[in-house]
Amino acid sequence: MSMLDIAVSPLEAELSEFGGGATDERYRTIEVDLDGRFMRSTKQEYPARLKAASVAQLAFTTPEQLTIGERIIAHVEHLGGFDGKVSGKIDGGFELCLNITTRKREKLSAQLTWLLNRPLLSGLEGREHERFAVENKSVLLRYGKDQSVECTLLDISLSGASLETSVRPEVGSQVLVGKQNAIVRRHHDQGIGVQFLQVQEAMNLQGYLS
Repeated sequence: MSMLDIAVSPLEAELSEFGGGATDERYRTIEVDLDGRFMRSTKQEYPARLKAASVAQLAFTTPEQLTIGERIIAHVEHLGGFDGKVSGKIDGGFELCLNITTRKREKLSAQLTWLLNRPLLSGLEGREHERFAVENKSVLLRYGKDQSVECTLLDISLSGASLETSVRPEVGSQVLVGKQNAIVRRHHDQGIGVQFLQVQEAMNLQGYLS
């Protein structure tokens, strides 16, 4: 079954070591449409579009003809660079089986989760969620692989927060602010701005302000 034929469903944290081939379907796939490029062994780069992605493989469209087993390096907007081998062909393109570490897979999972929720999060950006300044309130920020740091909460709203911290997780990466799952949306002079994956209830917000 081609990866593009797999039904799209919400991405889940399925981060066990990838041991199968290109048809391994333990990982959820989402449809995307992102600009990209890839470099062949000749060091020449070619344009491509990423049409579907999971934490194990990517599907690109391109006018270039590639061979099964060919190793390439691909770069995709919002996601970064990837190394892998061509594992199959699709209509107008190819599938790339990723050579990826567990840490990189976790990062990709967070990025795909963000992409999956981007329509919802974009809608939230247009809403006027009142921001509340916070004084002398610390919160635990968890990021990366089992890394954490105590931060100062600068302000918070129902949909996001601003944190004072010297740590700068990558924009687009998933973090945990207290007990809230969030995506890093920006860096600023004092730290980072995050957007919650779910809009918080007012009563939950009150816990940060009391």
